[in-house]
Amino acid sequence: MKKIISIILTFAITAVCFSGCLDKTKPDADNPVTLTMCHVYGSQTKSPLNDAIDEFNDTVGRENGVTVNVVSVTSSSAIDKALFASANGEPGADDLPDLFTAYPRVAEIVGEEKLLSWNDYFSEEELSAFRDEFISEGYFGDRLLMLPVAKSSEGLFLNKTLFDRFSSETGVSTDALKSFDGFFKTANLYYDWSDGQNFTQINDFYNYAYIGMKAYGGEFVKDGKLNLNDEAFEQVWLPLSKAAIYGGICLDDGYAASRWKTVEIISNIGSTADILYQPEMVFYPDNTTENITSVSLQYPTFTADNPAVVHRGGGLFAVKSEDERKNYGAYIFAKWLTEKENNLSFVTSTGYLPVTDEAFAELFADTSVVQNESYRNLYDMMNGMMNSYKLYSLSVYDNASDIQSDFEQNVKLVLKSAHNQYIERTANGEDKEAVLNELAAASLEELKRLSAKDM
Repeated sequence: MKKIISIILTFAITAVCFSGCLDKTKPDADNPVTLTMCHVYGSQTKSPLNDAIDEFNDTVGRENGVTVNVVSVTSSSAIDKALFASANGEPGADDLPDLFTAYPRVAEIVGEEKLLSWNDYFSEEELSAFRDEFISEGYFGDRLLMLPVAKSSEGLFLNKTLFDRFSSETGVSTDALKSFDGFFKTANLYYDWSDGQNFTQINDFYNYAYIGMKAYGGEFVKDGKLNLNDEAFEQVWLPLSKAAIYGGICLDDGYAASRWKTVEIISNIGSTADILYQPEMVFYPDNTTENITSVSLQYPTFTADNPAVVHRGGGLFAVKSEDERKNYGAYIFAKWLTEKENNLSFVTSTGYLPVTDEAFAELFADTSVVQNESYRNLYDMMNGMMNSYKLYSLSVYDNASDIQSDFEQNVKLVLKSAHNQYIERTANGEDKEAVLNELAAASLEELKRLSAKDM
């Protein structure tokens, strides 16, 4: 009898110890953890993700002993720089955050070995709920390092109030903006009509070239390098360069939304998430203001037979911790954020796309559930693109972040110089078309030279 009691006691003690050890791997109300986070969704004062995080902290987070503390809301490039400084132990750099949103390129910056593999925590069934084209981007080998939480695409945003005035005097309609050929012609016509104002800003020349090359059957990136000698790139470059050299495209750094406010431009091509920053009022140089209506239009096509656009937006990364509670806490938060109701609430207040098949289908089955009229217009536009466009994700390769950044700067540098030459030479009486063609061809060769130097 004593032996039986001893066995029972030993088993009970072992079970308690085993249970206690397991509990230490998971946070709870008595054993909480705080996770620091950096992200790009909005600003510190206007951030739908911050609102979602507050809800998580007050509900599921509190129940499970997990608090997410946002330490920074900034741009993706700023996050890249901060992560690089942290990962390399630069003087004055902060520690790596527990969670951050970024593009796949940061895996190289931080080091894949330092990142949490989400598929160690999410079950196969849970992962199967995500849209294939979104989740596949986050795999590095067999490790899922980047979890999709919100995806965007690209579109054309237009100040319809001012465009209508331009249209009434020139006869140009928004139909002209459906293709890049019509878009660039419109940009130059607006430049003449407005006495030298830029029509538009293209936020990512890299994305423009990437999709253009796909449309023409080429590859913008080949063996980890920009493939600018491909004939397809010339097809992509010449129409863009001619419009920029003529004056229709803004080539300055900075955000398009700021230029909208001061009517320096009346359109831009960029992330669908730009809707978050679209102004409802503009300010003129004489200090007068005007309320405006803006619309979202589909990404212009390169060819009618092959409409294409990027799907963009980074994903959620977690830094692997020696404290398993933090790793599991990261999973709890990520799972909550990507559940249908929570994800739909978050993404539709930012102009992003939901990341699971169920949420995606529900949104586009009835976009009237989006209450804001401008956002509803955006999702109606995106619904059309999702049904007829092919979506591409950007290639991931060594030094992709630096190469993309260098390409953007080189494009602006080359085209600014060519534009200034065009203004000077045509003012001196040279034939406009001849000068434009000459400078466009020369700008292509100069861009190739600068890109080869950078790589």
